[in-house]
Amino acid sequence: MYPRARSQEAKLRRAEDLLDAARALAASSGGVRHITLAAVTEAAGLHPSAVRRYFDSKEELLLELAERGWNQWRDVVTAHLADVGAGDLDPEGTAASVATTLASLPLFCDLLTHVPLSLEGEVGIERARRYKTNSFAAYDAIVETLTTAGTMTTAQVRDLMTAAMGMTASLWQLSHPTATLMELYAQHPKWGHAALDFEPRLTRLLQATAVGLTRADAPV
Repeated sequence: MYPRARSQEAKLRRAEDLLDAARALAASSGGVRHITLAAVTEAAGLHPSAVRRYFDSKEELLLELAERGWNQWRDVVTAHLADVGAGDLDPEGTAASVATTLASLPLFCDLLTHVPLSLEGEVGIERARRYKTNSFAAYDAIVETLTTAGTMTTAQVRDLMTAAMGMTASLWQLSHPTATLMELYAQHPKWGHAALDFEPRLTRLLQATAVGLTRADAPV
């Protein structure tokens, strides 16, 4: 166990240790839904009571990871499109870029289910305000990058992003079933289609959405 953190630098390091432990547990235990504060503090090598000095609740800790996930996605999209010229991407290419970059961030994909379901509603208003401020700033940057790189309008890209958030939240959970569901699918193979391959399905559905959006707005 670590001694109690007294300096500000030590406190920041402890907070990062807890976040690192939560990331590792999400990856090894089957996702965010299985994370507990007790497991996080144990994995971080801290006393069970220590977590309250850094995060008021499990929800606040996970919301911090989600907020950072938005910034990571913004950076991944920027890097992914760094060599793409302005207006080079057609709607299918824009959709594929959204799907590919999301799929590269598995923890963020998992958290997208839990943020609206519980995380942002179970923290204090100022923490929720900070999450909204920073996540929307990242969202706006992603929209601008995708709009500049492709032929879709800003409004169309925003609609595509809305579809991507909803699809990701659902499809990620379906493609990562619990042990109980895996056993059930083994017994009833015809139900196993629910355990779909995440990135190909997300790409296909987002491409259909992108094409539909641009056709709907096309002059008659």
